[in-house]
Amino acid sequence: MEVKAPIPQIPAPVWTEFKDLQEYEKLRQERPENDKHSELFERATEGLFHFPGGFVVTAAADAFLNWARKSSVWPVTFGLACCAIEMMATFASRFDVERLGMVPWASPRHSDLMVVSGTVTIKMAPMLKRIYDQMPDPKWAVSMGSCANSGGPFRHGYHVVKGVDRVIPVDVYVPGCPPPPESLLNGLLLLQDQIGHFKQTGKKAAPTPKTD
Repeated sequence: MEVKAPIPQIPAPVWTEFKDLQEYEKLRQERPENDKHSELFERATEGLFHFPGGFVVTAAADAFLNWARKSSVWPVTFGLACCAIEMMATFASRFDVERLGMVPWASPRHSDLMVVSGTVTIKMAPMLKRIYDQMPDPKWAVSMGSCANSGGPFRHGYHVVKGVDRVIPVDVYVPGCPPPPESLLNGLLLLQDQIGHFKQTGKKAAPTPKTD
């Protein structure tokens, strides 16, 4: 039986023709635009804003809520593989994320951030989604490391989810294999900027570019 060599395609196909990117566009989870405030809260603030002198109260309240939400993010940690060691180092005494107001929390019902660090398998994906659904709104998600971003070196395995954004919407991607604590710190600072952007404009900021 004769084995024929593959015929290279010249020029290379455009990026949109690659199967991995087609799957990413089709399967990635996006955050709804109206998941940050309840309808009742919006009606109450709108009525107070149009009340005589109410804009002063709402402006001061918005500034306070913006500062409080940005400076008191409580992450529920979801460590799955070697990236979790770097995440633990980030929350330890040398880097001390608590100076940013971030306290790692074990209960999803009291957390507003999920840090997914490590390889997400198909068997683990429903558990991750369940914990994310238990978190109250508004909530955020950080994907830490190549395995969480796109599957990493295990991407073509039959048991690995090719990116946690196929399970939950992601706000910040932290690249690296594994990323050092400095990278996670930078990602958390970018997330704080996104939280501040939302309170100032009422719109969700664009997520950081996805990198492996």
